[in-house]
Amino acid sequence: MAFAGSLGLAGSASAQIAELKIMAPAAPGGGWDQTARAIQSALTTSGIVKGAQVTNVPGAGGIVGLAQFVNSGKGDGSLIMVNGLVMVGAILTNKSPVTLEQVTPIARLTAENQAIVVPANSPIKNAQDLVAALKADPAKVTWAGGSAGGTDHILVGLLAKAVGVDPTKINYIPFSGGGEALAAILGSKVTAGVSGYGEFEGQIKAGKLRLIGIAAPARVAYIDGPTLKEQGVDLELINWRSVVAPPGLTKEQTANLVSIIDKMAKSPAWQETLKAKGWDDAYLSGDAFGSFLKNEQVRIADVLKSIGLTQ
Repeated sequence: MAFAGSLGLAGSASAQIAELKIMAPAAPGGGWDQTARAIQSALTTSGIVKGAQVTNVPGAGGIVGLAQFVNSGKGDGSLIMVNGLVMVGAILTNKSPVTLEQVTPIARLTAENQAIVVPANSPIKNAQDLVAALKADPAKVTWAGGSAGGTDHILVGLLAKAVGVDPTKINYIPFSGGGEALAAILGSKVTAGVSGYGEFEGQIKAGKLRLIGIAAPARVAYIDGPTLKEQGVDLELINWRSVVAPPGLTKEQTANLVSIIDKMAKSPAWQETLKAKGWDDAYLSGDAFGSFLKNEQVRIADVLKSIGLTQ
C-alpha cells in the first residue's frame, strides 16, 4: 500500500482533523450521496475523526462539484470528494475543463452491480422482452438513469450495441438524483431504469419493481435475479466509487487522508454498511488507486467513442 512509511505519523495526525468535510457532487438520494453519508457515519461511529460534514453540490454528472472542489479546495487536507465511474464519463461528454488529473487520488471503496428494472406492472418480463422492444423501435423504449455519459448511460449504450441496435438511437433520460429517477420508474413515466442494484433493492423486494437483470459476469449470491449474460446478452459492467482529495496537498496531508480512509475501510461500521447496501468491497488506496484511475480514464474514453457518446 502507498505511503506505508508515513502511517505512524498519519495515525497521530488524523486525530488533528476536527471535522472532515465530504463533498457529494450530486443531489441527495443517489449513489454518491449514499456513499458520502455512509463514510460520514462509519468515520464518526468508529471515532476515526471527531466529526464529518457532508455537502451536496449537484450538476452535470459531478462536474459542477468537481470544479468547485478543484478550484476552491486546493491544499485543504480536511476535504474529500466522493466520485466514481460516472464522473469519468461525464468529464468526457461535457468536455469539462476540470479533470480527474487535477485531484489527489485517495482510495477506491466499492464496486456495485448495475441493474435494469421495470415497473412491476410492465409487460416486459425479462431481458428477451426488453431486447425485442428495443429492436422494434429504440425510440419508444425510454430509459431513466443518472447523468449523461455516466455508468447508467454507458450500460444502455453497450446493451444496444450488444444486441445490434444503433446506440445513437437510444432514448435515454438523465436524472441528477437517484430519487428523481426512481420516482419516474415507479410512476411508469419510463420503460426501464438503470442504476446500481442497491438503489433498487428495497423497491424490488417490496414488489414495486421487477428486476430484469444485472450486468455482472456471474450470478451474485445476495441478488435474487439473473445476469444479462445468462439471458443471452453479452454484457457486463461494474460501477465503482471512490474518494479523492483536492490538488496541492503535501505528502503528509495525503498520507493522513489515506490513513483515515484505510482505517474506515477496515472498521466494523463500514463492513456492516457494505452488507446492508449490497456494495462489494473493492478497496484500493494510495498509488495503486492512482494507477487504476489513470487506466480507467483511458478505458471509458474508448467505450464512449465506440457507442457514439463522444467523438
